[in-house]
Amino acid sequence: MNVIIIGSGVMGSGIAIESIRAGFNTLLYDINLDALNKAESYIHKQLDKAQSIGKITEEHKINALKNLRFSHQFEELTGDFILEAIVEKLPVKQELFAKLEAQNNADCIFATNTSSIPITQIGRGLKHPERLVGVHFFNPAHIMKLVEIISGAATDSSIAEKAFEWAKKLGKTAVYAKDAPGFIVNRVARHFYVESLKALEEQVCEFEQMDKLMRSTGFKMGPFELMDLIGVETNYSVTQSMFEQFQYDSKFRPSRIQKQKVDAGFHGRKTKKGFYTYDA
Repeated sequence: MNVIIIGSGVMGSGIAIESIRAGFNTLLYDINLDALNKAESYIHKQLDKAQSIGKITEEHKINALKNLRFSHQFEELTGDFILEAIVEKLPVKQELFAKLEAQNNADCIFATNTSSIPITQIGRGLKHPERLVGVHFFNPAHIMKLVEIISGAATDSSIAEKAFEWAKKLGKTAVYAKDAPGFIVNRVARHFYVESLKALEEQVCEFEQMDKLMRSTGFKMGPFELMDLIGVETNYSVTQSMFEQFQYDSKFRPSRIQKQKVDAGFHGRKTKKGFYTYDA
């Protein structure tokens, strides 16, 4: 099966790592050449790290990299399984899948890594929305085990099943989810971020102390560290989307502090500055 991943950010690159490690011929696409160069460096770095701690052998790393190609040419995006990991904006995703549908055959499966936008909405306007399924990874995708498989109103059950089996072949723990706001994880975990931001707004404590507290209770990362890793703007978009889907329930209200970070371009690790400042 030929796999195409659209979007070479941290999420897309992480999914590509898992795909090539599982032996799938994988094309990583981005419209931005500089982003592709950064993705290539990131993938090599992560595979080198995995080898250094004994997770993979050198032979496995070499073979995995043979499965990987990069492209910024849209016309090359024809394959068996195409997954997007791009900006969390509904019109952009709808336009992308419409273009993909026009240049791929009837057997191609389309997948979206959206964190919160309903699969049914993304598929609206497609000639064959039954071929679209949600395949939601979690950051960092090459480490986190869970993958949500989400069926929209029109998704064919056989397509969801094929996506489920693909995720399992990547060594992931796949679960089926309904096309409900936030699916499973983001619905449950949204308040990990929202309540932490409210506490910051109310000056309960500094964000560094909040992260320290959450780590001390067993979390691998605190909420502000995790927002910086995921992308402050991505996290904000998910909260905004869920706020709207839950009819503007105040418990999902996006944070003014987070919005200010987004407006300033402080998106986290990718921009060297978010809640924290990064040297590299």
